[in-house]
Amino acid sequence: MQPIPTGLIGYGTAGAFFHAPLIAAAEGLRLAAIGSRRRDDIRRDFPEARAYDDPRDLIADPAIELVVIATPNDSHASLAHAALEAGKHVVVDKPFTLDAASADALIDLARRRGRTLSVFQNRRWDNDFLTVRRLVDDGRLGEVAYYEAHFDRFRPEIKPGWRESETPGAGLLYDLGAHLIDQALVLFGMPLAVTADVTRQRAVARADDYMHLVLDYGRRRAVLHAAMLVRDPGPRYLVHGDGGSFVKYGIDGQEAALREGRRPGGRGWGEDDPARFGRFTDIDGSVSIIDTLPGRYTAYYGGVAAAIRDDAPVPVDPREARDVIRVIEAAQVSARERRTVAL
Repeated sequence: MQPIPTGLIGYGTAGAFFHAPLIAAAEGLRLAAIGSRRRDDIRRDFPEARAYDDPRDLIADPAIELVVIATPNDSHASLAHAALEAGKHVVVDKPFTLDAASADALIDLARRRGRTLSVFQNRRWDNDFLTVRRLVDDGRLGEVAYYEAHFDRFRPEIKPGWRESETPGAGLLYDLGAHLIDQALVLFGMPLAVTADVTRQRAVARADDYMHLVLDYGRRRAVLHAAMLVRDPGPRYLVHGDGGSFVKYGIDGQEAALREGRRPGGRGWGEDDPARFGRFTDIDGSVSIIDTLPGRYTAYYGGVAAAIRDDAPVPVDPREARDVIRVIEAAQVSARERRTVAL
């Protein structure tokens, strides 16, 4: 079967470092076109791909079956709408949209058009999260009472670009927060309520650069934290249950590898440093080291191809991505009004 001709809109950080190499590596897809004015970069990296200055021209290309949107967050909804109206299958980078109503509108449009729609939540395939998910699903931790996930960085300076500007959809909550929230929802579903602290800590910050969310699951609590002034980070994951505790330091290296120009799928791809394997302590106090499962971002686009060609389930259901936006909206209200918001 011929690979699915795929058009990528956007060739900034998300497009160039994540989507383009993962699409190129995916069995069943072919990176046929890229919509960006960075023609020299496109020619250097993917000379076989057609370059379009205007994303509308890429969407109108009759040869393109799948459109991937990796543009600033405030353009996701309009570009996805245009692509679905043109009869294309669509992948949208996270966050899906800026509000849940827009997400619902796209889900409905995809249903009416009979097109595949999914959202790129690649951190579901981080090696550390895959390991946490296996421990939770296998019941080794027992009933989880407390889950804490961090995505901390040390960036005292403001990076140029829209992500740290006053643009709608900029800031840490929509960026790293969308990953942390999605992971929590994968493990535990929608919470009952959200209590959030979202603010700016760096003196010249123009968008939120600190977030601390507490998700209420009845007796269980999920704490999601991200900040930009953390020089010496603590554990990435802390999970406590009535069957034991799991603690994991370090972060999946797939992003770093992609930024270095490595192509996915090679020897050692997604593997963790054994020195950073997590520690499990059982109810008797015995400690064991848990091998980290290999990370596999390539699974996402393989799943997209299977959804389009074989009618398999999409790797990330857009309704799940919509629920991430619902939590983000509730967190914004909680932080602004300094109260717990029910969902």
